[in-house]
Amino acid sequence: MPIFFDKQRIRPLIFVLLTILLVWISIPSKASAHAYSASYTKITMNSKHTELVFTLDTLSILELLPSIDANKNFVLEKSEITKNKHHLEELIEEGLTLDKGNKEQTPKITSMKLVKKENKEFLSTYMTFPAFSPGDTINYNDGFYFHDTGTNYVDLITATINGESTEGVLQGKERTWTVLVTEIQQEQGQTAQPDSHQVQPKPAAPPVEKTPSTSWFSFFKLGMLHILTGYDHLLFLLALLLRKQTFKQYAAIVTSFTIAHSITLSLAVLGWVTLPSRFVEAVIAFSICYVALENIFRKEIRYRWSITFLFGLIHGLGFATILKEMAIPKSHLAVALINFNLGIEAVQLTIVCLLLPLLSYLFKLKNSGKVVTYGSYAIVALGAIWLFQRLFL
Repeated sequence: MPIFFDKQRIRPLIFVLLTILLVWISIPSKASAHAYSASYTKITMNSKHTELVFTLDTLSILELLPSIDANKNFVLEKSEITKNKHHLEELIEEGLTLDKGNKEQTPKITSMKLVKKENKEFLSTYMTFPAFSPGDTINYNDGFYFHDTGTNYVDLITATINGESTEGVLQGKERTWTVLVTEIQQEQGQTAQPDSHQVQPKPAAPPVEKTPSTSWFSFFKLGMLHILTGYDHLLFLLALLLRKQTFKQYAAIVTSFTIAHSITLSLAVLGWVTLPSRFVEAVIAFSICYVALENIFRKEIRYRWSITFLFGLIHGLGFATILKEMAIPKSHLAVALINFNLGIEAVQLTIVCLLLPLLSYLFKLKNSGKVVTYGSYAIVALGAIWLFQRLFL
């Protein structure tokens, strides 16, 4: 008995399979260039010495030193660290410098440790430098991936200088963080004076003068970069808007997503809400598939803002990861959170404003229904690949 195929049903299936194949082929291996790389730098300065802890994800280590992975399993192992300690030290010392004025300081690397943050492995390098004195200008320079135009590498700095905390973000071409030490405090917290009997005490000065890299704008730009490199968040947003809806519905969707992810972003950074990273990332991928399938099979889209709000709560936990690892002091957290979130919203609203006129034009075309359907199948395919990777790889 001959078997007949329904062309209307088989075409979408072929389209999905081809999309999955093309995307799978284009996905780089674990050791090749990845879209987002973050390091964390913690600097502690006092009157005795300066300690610097530089923490870089192991995937970046394997990119920068491919020969270190002798067994080609794309995992940085303790034995490989021990065997290649000299090469790792050279890599760190060449990539990072801490200068007093224009004079580079020589570090002493005391140890290297593998640490796990969320579901990602990092290598922490502990270094000590000489102490700095009042009047010294300190320049911290990060040269990793500096000449790689395609990188989204970011270095997140938290520093404690004589008891005072400050933060900085290095990204793009801005790779120097500068502070001016203006006052050294004794261990008891009193201002050091040459001779308290002959010299009248002066009002305590701020311990550091900060460069613009520690200002609110650095966190604003970090939020912008985070959403621009969060391809899953962007694809979710596209899936939400792809079906034809009224302007009121679009406004409700964008507003609910903004409110939802802002809530959980704040709660997660404050440490009040914590979920396993693997679960969060898998649900984000599932949300993409769900909304795209709605675009295909639902005859009428109603109350999409409600499902957007629910999924937006999970997306907010994904946004929070990078700030959680900085361990920002609570006194500085509000400013960092607000400006990080504003950076996300600036990009999100810009994308929406650019997409809506294009979608409005698309919906006027004769074959707009097919474009939406096939586009949604492609989104389902991408979301399914991410879901599989996040659950099983």
